Amino acid sequence: MSIAHYKIVPHDGGWAYTLDGVFSETFTTHDLALAAARRVAREQRVPGESCHIHYQTPDGAWHDEDVLGIDRPIVEIKG
Repeated sequence: MSIAHYKIVPHDGGWAYTLDGVFSETFTTHDLALAAARRVAREQRVPGESCHIHYQTPDGAWHDEDVLGIDRPIVEIKG
């Protein structure tokens, strides 16, 4: 099972949450950014549909994989 690490950080004169180096929109306060990160984390825990995916990795290799809709990440929020 994977782990999603959200961080609350200063951003563009306000606050944002990040995941894997990608910033959310900017929030006016730390508390608003934290609440948004918690909302997104709850949404990630909702099971989806199982499906087959086909994707390319940065090295150019293609992969096929069956993904279970119940395989959801563990979520951590820091900051």
